Parts: sequence; C-alpha cells; structure tokens
Amino acid sequence: MSETLQSADLVFADADLLDRTVDAVRVAGSALRERFGEVVRYGTREELMRALAVNDDTALDILRPRLAAVRPEAGWVEEELDGGALPSGEWWVVDPAEGNVNHLHGLPEWAVTATLVRENEPVLTVVHLPLTGETYTALAGAGAYLDGRPLRVSETADLGLSIVATSQARPDEDGEVVRRVGSSVTAMLFDALVVRTSVPATLHLANVAAGRTDAFWQFSGARADLLPGALLVTEAGGRISDAEGRPWTLQSKSFLAAAPAVHAQAVATLSR
Repeated sequence: MSETLQSADLVFADADLLDRTVDAVRVAGSALRERFGEVVRYGTREELMRALAVNDDTALDILRPRLAAVRPEAGWVEEELDGGALPSGEWWVVDPAEGNVNHLHGLPEWAVTATLVRENEPVLTVVHLPLTGETYTALAGAGAYLDGRPLRVSETADLGLSIVATSQARPDEDGEVVRRVGSSVTAMLFDALVVRTSVPATLHLANVAAGRTDAFWQFSGARADLLPGALLVTEAGGRISDAEGRPWTLQSKSFLAAAPAVHAQAVATLSR
C-alpha cells in the first residue's frame, strides 16, 4: 500500500475517532452541568482539593471507559498540571474539568477537553462548553471548527489594536515565573489595546482560533491546558511558538499563540 493511501486511511480513522470523542466529551459535560450552580464553600486547601476531585471523578467515570473503548492501545494522562514530553506512542490527554475552580465558584468559564496525542503531537481535540453547548474540534491537517463551522484566526496586523490574553498556569507557581508573568502583563499593557487575564487557558485559545482575540501567551504550563488550544489555533491558521518565537514543544518554558500578522510583534513585546 502506498504512503498516500496509508495517510488517507489514517485521516479517515482519526475523523471517525473525533466523532466518538465528541460524543464522550459531551456526555461528561452534561454530568458536570448538572453539578453546576451554587458556590462550593471550603475553608482549607484540603477541602478545596476534595471538591475539585469530585468534579474530576464525575467526568472521568464517563470519559475513561468511552475513550478506552475506541482507542484501547492509547495511554492515559489525566493529571492536568503535568508537563513535559510523553513516552512514544499514542496518549489521551484529558482535562475532565478545565477551569474546575471556576465551576466550584459558580463562574461560567469551564469546559471538558480530550486530546489524542501521537508521538508528542496533538492529532485531534475536542473542547466542549457545557453551559453554552458549544463544541470546538480540530483534526490535524483537516481544520478547526465550532459546531461544524470553520474557524479562522484574526486578520489584525497591529498589536496596538489587538485584544490579547494570558492565564495563570497553576497555583503556587515558582517565584521567577510569577515575576515573569507580571512583567509580561505590564509590557502588553503598553503595547496592546486590551489585556485579558483569567483562567482557563483553553478558552482563551479557543477565542484566538475563532478570531475573537489576537494573541495568548503563558509562562510555564501543562499539557492539558495548552495542547487542545494549540491544535485549534494551528488548524485555524494561527502561529504557535514559545514567547521568544522558537518552535513550541511540550518541554518549552513558555507558550505563545497568535494571529500571524501580530505574532512577531507579540514576540518582541514578550522578549523585552
């Protein structure tokens, strides 16, 4: 069989797998939506972690068996704060409640995500927003979509006219990373039109892919909060790099996703 036919067969298989992933993520999202509403009170870090775990487990009890059934040979990563390269092969990188802390506080910015990674490259992703019913999807080489409608990044060419965003990768971040985040926000406040700061990263990246915002950056980070959006933005025509403009990998210490015409300007601002 020729390499061309082998590639075509793989794309077809991945496209079918994407549909099945959408189904699984939507069911998990429905379960989390039923738990959403009142602010969950906690007085200690231990109480907070238990509350977060209940949401995670609610979604994972649905996602794990469904995704394992359609790709039983793939490994499984569900720790959303883990970073770095994965071992060889295929892996499900899942965030069962992306923006979990928002969910606990009755804030609407949260999602359920699942991404299939092959040899450390994302090949398909699903990001579902249960409160709106929106589902973002991307398949490597086949584009990015919102509920079946193609996504395209912004055509903005001037950082001074751009809405940009950043996010906190994790609580209790290293002090040097915190200082770098602070200085980057200050720099962007001088150079961009508007700077948005909130969690989770995935929703900012969905906005970049949809052309609603023009750039997103983050220092540090984890696989689960960057891989879904990285594929969405790339397939929507955006540029992905680290904050210094070098190729981004899972080992990178920073991340930048931007519309092509403002990418170099964003790199210049973040590199000061």
